[in-house]
Amino acid sequence: MKHVIRLLLSVVLLTTFCGSVSAQSRRQRLTREQLAEVQAKHIAKEMAMNDTTSRRFIETFCQFQRDIWALGPRPKQPHSQMTDEETEQALKERFDHSQKILDLRRKYYAIYSKFLTQKQIRRVYELERQMMERLSKRSRRPGQ
Repeated sequence: MKHVIRLLLSVVLLTTFCGSVSAQSRRQRLTREQLAEVQAKHIAKEMAMNDTTSRRFIETFCQFQRDIWALGPRPKQPHSQMTDEETEQALKERFDHSQKILDLRRKYYAIYSKFLTQKQIRRVYELERQMMERLSKRSRRPGQ
């Protein structure tokens, strides 16, 4: 009888453990579009925006993210094995990419200025920066 109870307990524990492991593996990562929308909704909620402003902000924030993604990945950092010409080219590509991002930030600042106050815009940038820092810390953790 003890053997049967131990076997049954082992089966129950094994089933429970396997169920929780498979539930974790089924959890899917958000797409970057979904992540941008979640971030925008979080910012809107944190700032207690009304429904109209919130909808407009979420739409604008998501469009800004799509425009940033359209620029493509950041150019590679120059490294010591590059020639001077290659290093110069890499630096110029990084400057160009940074300028394009700055141009987009100015464009969307002007759009935000149509429906947010300057203090609200500053707070949006603060919250966005905090979220990006949190995400970058999370992505650097081992085992993630």
